[in-house]
Formats: sequence, C-alpha cells, structure tokens
Amino acid sequence: MPEFQINAFKHALAAGKLQIGLWSSLCSNIAAEIVGDSGFDWILLDTEHSPNEIPGLVEQLQALQRGTATPIIRPAWNDAVLVKRALDIGAQTLLFPYVQNAEEAKRAVASTRYPPQGIRGVSVAARASRYGRVPGYLGKANDEICVLVQVETREAMKELEAIAKVPGVDGVFIGPSDLAASLGRLGNPAHPEVQEAIHDAVKRLKALGKPAGILTGNEEEIRRYIDWGYLFVAVGSDVGLLAKAADTLGKKFKT
Repeated sequence: MPEFQINAFKHALAAGKLQIGLWSSLCSNIAAEIVGDSGFDWILLDTEHSPNEIPGLVEQLQALQRGTATPIIRPAWNDAVLVKRALDIGAQTLLFPYVQNAEEAKRAVASTRYPPQGIRGVSVAARASRYGRVPGYLGKANDEICVLVQVETREAMKELEAIAKVPGVDGVFIGPSDLAASLGRLGNPAHPEVQEAIHDAVKRLKALGKPAGILTGNEEEIRRYIDWGYLFVAVGSDVGLLAKAADTLGKKFKT
C-alpha cells in the first residue's frame, strides 16, 4: 500500500534550514529529470510565465520523483480551480503570484485546504492520493500542503506583515522583477532602491519568524540575500542555464 508523502520542503522551512532551488520554465519532463538530480532542495515548475499545462506538469512531477528536489508549482493566478488541479496531480507546495493583501492570502490558503478548513474540491482517485490507494489521504492532506505567497509590488510591501501573519502561509517570496517595475525601476532589480526594499522585506519577515524567499541568477546577489536571511532561494533557471551555456559554446567556436 502506498505511503502518505511527507512534504520535506515544508518541514525544512519550518526548521529554519536554507533551501536552495531552481526555476524550471522549459516545460519538459526530460529537463525536469536532469535538474532534479542536480542536488537542489526544490524545483519550481512555472505556469505563470511559461506555457506549462496540466498534462506536461504531470510528466514533470513524475520525472522529479527520483531526484533530490521537492517540486513546487506556481499557478498562473490565485484561482481555486487552477490550484485544485495542481494539488490533484500531486503538488504539495504552491507559490501564489501577485498576492496584494491579507484577504488574497487567505483565499490562497483556503483553496489548498479540504473543508471545513478551506474550499478544495474532493477527488477520491486523484494522482495526489496515488489514485485512491493512500490510506487516510483526505484526512492528512491539509497538514502537508505548503503555501508560499509572492509579494511583488509597492502596495503589497505595505501589507507585508498582514499577509505574512495569515494562518497557513508558510513563506513569503519577494518577486524582484515585478517589485522593481512597481518601484519605477523596470528591468533593474539591482537598483539601490529595489535592493533596499528587498533587504527591508527580509528584516520584517524575520521579525515575524516567517521564511522569506527570492530568485536571482546573480551569484553576488545570491550570497548577499542568504546573508540577509532569505531562507528559500532560487539560484537560477533552466532556461538561463541552457541559454548561457549555449551562447558560450557558440561564441567559442564562431569567429
């Protein structure tokens, strides 16, 4: 009989352990299998800015099963239907984009919980329960779901504490690119004003005991964010790795 799956990422965050991850936007089960064995703690499968759909996500989750990384899915929006589908195919950790206030954070949490704690629809034979074979899945599922919310605008930063305090929010991810745009620094997250906001956010979250997350492909920024106290850090993306390596190889042999 299949055993209920414990969410390693959620428990590591709760224990204050640094979790290093990678963004995956290639929408490929082969790519997911390759990076899943690279030693990362988590791999994010993106659907907000990638042409990822449920059938492809199922294949990517299957590919990640044998690796070291916990899969995280970012729904395209804070929408209960999208969330239900991601959870039913086996995701236990979701990253919700563009959460602006506590009410939106509460809606995100509710969409991941079965009643009476939330509004998640019930399927008795979904992939998440190994097609109905996991004993007691419906009674255990809520406890292992991990909810991460993205704070990525000037307005949301004003509501940071209220968002982070919502019961069921396990971590807050600061979106550097959208935050930069919101601060009038489109395409320049390295600008001192944006960096100051990123630093301020992690200080405020640490004061609440709430894990903070972020993404960057810049090694200097990665080390600085970790030093500041960011606890779940994406250190690059599969698209970036492929493009950089391909560009370097092409230039090496082209005159």
